[in-house]
Amino acid sequence: MRVVPVACLKDNYAYVLVGSGGEGAIVDASEAEPLRQVLRREGVRPRAIWSTHHHWDHVGGNAELAREFGLEVVGHVSDHGRLPALSRGVDTGDRIRLGDVEARCIHIPGHTLGAIAYFIEAHGDRFVFTGDTLFRAGCGRLFEGTASQMHASLTRLAELPADTRVYCGHEYTESNLRFAAKVEPTNEAIRAARERAAALRARGQPTIGATLEEERRTNPFLRVRSPEIRSMLGIPSDADDASAFAAIRAAKDAFV
Repeated sequence: MRVVPVACLKDNYAYVLVGSGGEGAIVDASEAEPLRQVLRREGVRPRAIWSTHHHWDHVGGNAELAREFGLEVVGHVSDHGRLPALSRGVDTGDRIRLGDVEARCIHIPGHTLGAIAYFIEAHGDRFVFTGDTLFRAGCGRLFEGTASQMHASLTRLAELPADTRVYCGHEYTESNLRFAAKVEPTNEAIRAARERAAALRARGQPTIGATLEEERRTNPFLRVRSPEIRSMLGIPSDADDASAFAAIRAAKDAFV
């Protein structure tokens, strides 16, 4: 299986997953035309749209593409009525197929209550599509869920195999890493990640697709037990993990 990132809108990513025989699925159909162009260029016959959550900048092309290509639209079961063209509601543990590739659905509430990730193991490779829940070196804002829900969702994702590559919904990496460096200034993995991200963006390339192992070393929202982060943000050493996460999220919300 191949993963083709598709730049949409201002800083969104949609993805075209290309399976054997040219069949494909779209993850987060932000807008229709850029996806049409990639489908034509790659010679892909789309079969489904897999939506990570209902926000308009991730589903704006759902209805148009579903009608044009006769696609099944997958999303969390709770998003019936607010995710355009949703035709199959799924929940944690459900599995969906694209030819010989199977994705496991993981409900990850926090950014929205119906957020869902798609985890794929195929031919020795692992991928997870996280929408706006887990970003490169960051996480989404809490628009509908609680800090405890988001922390639990991120913990669930972080428990996936270390070599899993993370494909998220936005190009926020450089800003996220600036914040990470502020709250954990002695973390050398963050410094190295900033250099790599800057080089990629200078070449006009996306920064997404880091492994979960890299996220565990550089993402402050997966590092809530870091003594340095707690010290920098005034989080008590005995605070529980969800409370520490909430404090880090509040600091990121105020970060410029």
